[in-house]
Amino acid sequence: MTAALTIAFVPGVSPAKWARVWRERFPTIDLVLRPIGAGDVDDALAGEVDMAFARMPVSRQHNAIPLWTETAVVALPKDSPLAELDEVDLGATEVHVVDAGPVPADIDGALDLVEANVGVAVLPQSLFRAASRKDLVARPLTDAPGTRIALVWRDQDATEVTEDFIGVVRGRTANSSRRAPDASTDAGAPGSGSASARSAKTGSGKGAGGNAGAGAGGKAKAKSPGGGKSGSGKGSNTGKGPVPGRGRMRGKPSRGSKGNR
Repeated sequence: MTAALTIAFVPGVSPAKWARVWRERFPTIDLVLRPIGAGDVDDALAGEVDMAFARMPVSRQHNAIPLWTETAVVALPKDSPLAELDEVDLGATEVHVVDAGPVPADIDGALDLVEANVGVAVLPQSLFRAASRKDLVARPLTDAPGTRIALVWRDQDATEVTEDFIGVVRGRTANSSRRAPDASTDAGAPGSGSASARSAKTGSGKGAGGNAGAGAGGKAKAKSPGGGKSGSGKGSNTGKGPVPGRGRMRGKPSRGSKGNR
């Protein structure tokens, strides 16, 4: 069995650049990339996925590190008079809005209506590009806050491996990594990088628990020293359904031994 890390990502997010760095730095730890639907984040993390790139808000039961803000755009036909503008203020126009976003529930359906000249739609620029509609153009929406992309995980899935992936996403070099790359690599020596997530904490939960050495295809499991609990407060796995919210802005995940796939 090979040690592995499974990362999910929602439409419009490309993890390719981080995957390249990971495979160069940690070649003995397989990185499995899994595309998921925008509404499948909770189910993915409850299954075999260790971490996910998702749009906020996410469940408050999860830890989240906000990474970047996507630009909100107005999708419109190429021959629309609004296409001549540098940005669009929908409040100053009389155009029909078929979906005001920020993320349409049915992106293809909304863009189909735009192509049919029924109106315009608001969505993240990355999703518009991914849709690749040659008869449509996108213009930034005036004064729109945009959407946030975050790296999300659960307390019980936090390990040294997930910590290493956070370091890759945050741009740590091999020498500044909190943990040395696998001994069989030449990626660099251990360093003393900063903690993974510096955002404010909106909740507390159990530290990483469970046994190391999940079966093939399973998650990399954390193992608390002595097998005891770490952290304080209620655990994130309460049995209750996900509560929509910002997610818990956490410090670095609990450290543990690498699991096996």
